[in-house]
Amino acid sequence: MKWDLALKQFDGYLRLERGMSPNTVSAYVRDVEALALWCVERDRSAAKVSAEELREAIREMAEGGLNARSQARRLSAWRAFFGFVREEGLREDQPALSLDLPSLPKRLPVYLAEDEVQALFDAIDRSQPMAERDVAVLEVLYGCGLRVSELIELRVRDVFASDGVVRVVGKGDKERVVPIHDTALRAIARYQSSERVHLEPQRGFEDHLFLNVRGRKVSRQWVFLRLKELAALAGIRKVIGPHTLRHTFATHLLQNGVDLRYIQLMLGHSSITTTEVYAHLDDRMLRETMLKHHPRNLK
Repeated sequence: MKWDLALKQFDGYLRLERGMSPNTVSAYVRDVEALALWCVERDRSAAKVSAEELREAIREMAEGGLNARSQARRLSAWRAFFGFVREEGLREDQPALSLDLPSLPKRLPVYLAEDEVQALFDAIDRSQPMAERDVAVLEVLYGCGLRVSELIELRVRDVFASDGVVRVVGKGDKERVVPIHDTALRAIARYQSSERVHLEPQRGFEDHLFLNVRGRKVSRQWVFLRLKELAALAGIRKVIGPHTLRHTFATHLLQNGVDLRYIQLMLGHSSITTTEVYAHLDDRMLRETMLKHHPRNLK
């Protein structure tokens, strides 16, 4: 099988059989495309390339500047690809499984202090068009801990104001219900009544909650750029994006005593292990817990 055909079929396999999101599929395919280019230059097909050649490929990519985190992601994509190739009967082995993933330094999530969050809100010029939308976007990101992909796909019908919850479609099309506070609900209502009501949604975007002035859903790129702009206006030097507000949501809840398992449910993490990274963020909270419960301190 030629590489271009293999990549096309791999794309379909990830979408249909593995149920991966479009963004994850695109990332996996790009990483396998990098391998395909390397192999084509050496006249190696997906059915013939060896584990040692894969090891050489990733070594050359690392020497070319590919960092450890990107190497790990690329190797994960290659493992998925050769698993697919084996399922298709094009080879009996799985050469990528013998490759060791590089060890990655554990990075604690970047999050904002409460005054920094307020500074982001204050940086929005309320006299400008679509300011109410921008406020509502911030309120939902910080108030519900949504991923950017979940935010831009949020529908009007997903907001249950009377129940105080929003329905979110997360990774793998898994649905969850997330509580939403009254301040965020009021921000959404103001945006809907003052701005969204005057927009003309294009076909296919009639029910999307957050629209741009052209009547299409806001894009991932717009969310990143708008947050970067607001951070600059607010004097925040941290590099932030929508995921920073997701981390901030989780961290502030943990600091205020919310159980980690409730945070797991709200974030949509399938494993508590993923959520446990937030347990390492607040030394003050750890110390207070220890002092409260350690027998030697209770005497």
